Amino acid sequence: MKRSTSTATAVRPAPAASVDPATATAPTTGTGTAPAPATTAVPRPRADAVRNRERILAAAREAFVESGSAAPFDEVARRAGIGNATLYRHFPDRASLVHHVVLFTMGRVTASAEASLAEEPDAFAALCRFTHAAADERIGALCPMLADGFDGEHPELIEARTVLEEAVVTLLTAGQSAGLVRTDIGAGDLMVALSQLSRPLPGVGCLDTDRFAHRHLQLFLDGLRAPARSELPGSAATLDDLRQKTM
Repeated sequence: MKRSTSTATAVRPAPAASVDPATATAPTTGTGTAPAPATTAVPRPRADAVRNRERILAAAREAFVESGSAAPFDEVARRAGIGNATLYRHFPDRASLVHHVVLFTMGRVTASAEASLAEEPDAFAALCRFTHAAADERIGALCPMLADGFDGEHPELIEARTVLEEAVVTLLTAGQSAGLVRTDIGAGDLMVALSQLSRPLPGVGCLDTDRFAHRHLQLFLDGLRAPARSELPGSAATLDDLRQKTM
């Protein structure tokens, strides 16, 4: 009886000279079923690269709060404990560094607002926790968003800003709805005061402001309690007011 050759024909390999390693088909198994194609894994950044990036962002955030977004790259690298080459490898120019510092800060402040409202026993306690935590996150590093030449309309920044604004407005509205926070202020008032009270004055040598910042922030927070004991001049400031620089 003549042996069938159909199986041999089905698995006949292509000529060696025409095989493309990037697209070659995996051989069949003994059951005639080809194994699932291997997926190409997206390479993950090395752990040391991730740590360096976070150190750079934290160091740049501190430097920007103290000296503005024009702080020297040498100073940022020194604070991060890295060489200039490593800094430039992660952020090749100042615009890139400022962009990512703002994203980094907004992300951390947003997380703080959401955690405060979820975990504190009442909305005023949540507002207090958020305000002090945002000061520790150097919320003043967001000031470049209000500066000329900053690309505040970058899609990444618009998305991060929207999420942050929603978190802060939700937190403040919860306190006002509960009758715990005066109703004649807006989220813009909160963020401006927070930024001003938590960073050093420009052009002075007093950089160790942490020991004063939380005292002054608590005084400010006590002034937000309802019922209001005074009438504020002007109208409540929104976050949109800050973007339009109308203050």
